[in-house]
Parts: sequence; C-alpha cells; structure tokens
Amino acid sequence: MSEIATPYIASKTTLKRSAEDLRSQIPGWGADLDPADRPSYPRENPGIETGAHWDFPERQPEKWPRERSVEHAFLPPVFGTSTPPAGVSGAVRKHAYKYSEGRAAHWLLLIAADRIDAWEHHLRSFASLRPDNPVTETGVLSEFSRGGLRSRFGQKRADVNHQWIDPIIVGGPWALAAGALAAVAFRTLRKRRRA
Repeated sequence: MSEIATPYIASKTTLKRSAEDLRSQIPGWGADLDPADRPSYPRENPGIETGAHWDFPERQPEKWPRERSVEHAFLPPVFGTSTPPAGVSGAVRKHAYKYSEGRAAHWLLLIAADRIDAWEHHLRSFASLRPDNPVTETGVLSEFSRGGLRSRFGQKRADVNHQWIDPIIVGGPWALAAGALAAVAFRTLRKRRRA
C-alpha cells in the first residue's frame, strides 16, 4: 500500500519524477513549492502535532459493491452509505463510473441518474397513500403569497436570467405525464364506447 500515492498516509510519499522534470512538462506545476506561497505552511512545519494517531485510518466496511472512480485505486477510508444504488438510476450511476471523472459522460450520466431517481420516487409515491403534490412541493404558491413576483424586479438576483425556463423544467414533466394519462384515459373511453 505504501507504493500507491494517497493522501491518507501520514508520511509523505516521494515523487517518481523530479520537480524540475515535472515543471518542464506541466505548465504551472509546482507553483506552491515555495512555502511563502502556501497558506497552510505554518502547519506543515516539523514538530507541530496534527493530532493524528494513525498511519492509515481504519477502513469502513463495504456492505455492497460501491461505485469507484477509475482515477483512484481504492475507496476513501470513510464514505456515505445512506442511499445504495437501486433501480434504473442505480444502473445508470454504476455505468457512469466506467468513465473518468474528467469526461463529460461521467457527469452527464450522474445528472441523468439523479433525474431518473427523482421520477422513480415520484412513481413510487403514486403507489402510496400520500402521492407527491407538485403544486405545494415546488413552492409555486409562495410566488403569489410571499411577494415572489415583486422580488424579481429591481433586484440583483443571480437567478433572474434563467427564471423563464424554471417552470418548464419543473412543471413540464408533470404536464407531459398528465397529458399522457389523459390521452390513455381518452383512448380507453373511446374503445369502451365502440364496443
């Protein structure tokens, strides 16, 4: 484990290439080599106690196969366990980790997985006794009762330039789903009338 470069080891690892070689190959490499340029320098002085009582922290057990970045040899010692990947969104998330974090495909798939996960939860809520209510949960009613429209004009708000698309993004999928349900209901009624 000591030959793997990792931030979780107390002792500093040695570089495989010299600083001069790296500086000549990578523009801007080593900009923080001068201690005067590093805000954390006083804490890096030898003899300052960090409080760490381990060389490598105890690893958290994996209860299910975790998504792993292709850039890292192993998971960090501690990681989140609140939401294991499940359903279609989980499959999309697992597929996203086949790509490097430097590629757009990785992040676009993770964003798509979040949207799929939201719709999986919306659909699951319809099977419960308390389905999602897009009118109250999106806060659209507060636009009229809390001065929402008044706060848009004459203010230097960062969200003003994308406000026009917010109702389409939030309400559009609900409107499409309602339209699809209405179309299915209309076709079903027409077939019953003909029969």
